[in-house]
Amino acid sequence: MVATHANSIDAARVLIAAGADVNARDRIKDSPYLYAGARGHLEILKMTLAHGADLKSTNRYGGTALIPAAERGHIETVRTLIEAGVEIDHVNNLGWTALLEAIILSDGGPAHQQIVDLLVRAGADVNIADRKGVTPLQHARRRHYAEIERRLLAAGAQR
Repeated sequence: MVATHANSIDAARVLIAAGADVNARDRIKDSPYLYAGARGHLEILKMTLAHGADLKSTNRYGGTALIPAAERGHIETVRTLIEAGVEIDHVNNLGWTALLEAIILSDGGPAHQQIVDLLVRAGADVNIADRKGVTPLQHARRRHYAEIERRLLAAGAQR
């Protein structure tokens, strides 16, 4: 965990090669895998994936590594997690999917537009609403994210 927090690729490589558990949890339920995904530490993430990362594991918010990666705009991390097979439509304890977080907690800029594209191409359900019944399309409209709105409509978002 210390190597992952520091994004110390060499230290992580040595520790993983020596048998470090990439799914070991700290007191706040993070693991090297989950933390690397959330923080966009791509090289360490790839190492954890190659050494048995539990794709179904969730953080203290009940989210997979994909959800904070999408929220924080880590394009290559999102791509890597999708390719690894992380569940696209997992809903966290807040009632949000990766797609919702990529809209609700973003600035709607190019990185998040690309993440919306990646999620949609991977089969994300563009109509899964949050706990209050607000859809990704409605969130995009409320925030005046015209490009994300356009992408959601092209993917079949219900008006």
